[in-house]
Amino acid sequence: MAAPNSSHGTGFLETMEAEEEGGFAPSALGTREHWDAVYERELQAFQECGDSGEIWFGEESMNRLIKWMEKCKIPLDASVLDIGTGNGIFLVELAKLGYSDVTGIDYSPLAIQLSGRIIEKEGLPNIKLQVEDFLNPSTRLSGFHICIDKGTFDAISLNPDSASEKRKQYVKSLSRALQDKGFFLITSCNWTKDELLNEFSEGNGVYPQGKPASLAGAAEHPEREGGGKSNYYHHLGCHLPEDPSGHGPRR
Repeated sequence: MAAPNSSHGTGFLETMEAEEEGGFAPSALGTREHWDAVYERELQAFQECGDSGEIWFGEESMNRLIKWMEKCKIPLDASVLDIGTGNGIFLVELAKLGYSDVTGIDYSPLAIQLSGRIIEKEGLPNIKLQVEDFLNPSTRLSGFHICIDKGTFDAISLNPDSASEKRKQYVKSLSRALQDKGFFLITSCNWTKDELLNEFSEGNGVYPQGKPASLAGAAEHPEREGGGKSNYYHHLGCHLPEDPSGHGPRR
């Protein structure tokens, strides 16, 4: 995915502002067709001039997540899943820092093709890529120490077809993808900290008994200003405790 200040990213903010009274208006930004078209253009740009594309939510946002991982002493051999990896730039940065078990997924084959080209150019063959729809994941997508989302949950929230049900399915998929005591890091421009905690905690399916995730860290900061307004992005780190059922990895 691309950064919000690019031509196809501002729609997130526009949609959010248009729906301040409650809920989100359906948008093409929530459809696979939109992102296939985006990555078709970005793949062509990379092939023609080597342009890797934008960093979703900007470089500062990416650096904040990396600093959070370092602060929490996430080991370099921890298994990391980037949900909706887009051009894979975040994976590249993690690999350069020494993280040795990183995987990126995206439901757009063109995104995976683009990220594969970029990773090949960077000479980082150990990064794993998969075409995966996170709302309908394969059985391989499980046991990760840390899952990261920079905009994918936002996009799902704008899907014209039953967005609320898709959000619930996202939470179920997350509970399968994460190992017990795993971490979930999410950056959002549509949801507040409290709203995100509500979406990913008690009663929403992360655990069979509804045990809430604990807040490992949160930050709110203005990323872009214009027209007299500051648009705030929310970073949320949740620590998921051990499955209270005692059944090990959640399925």
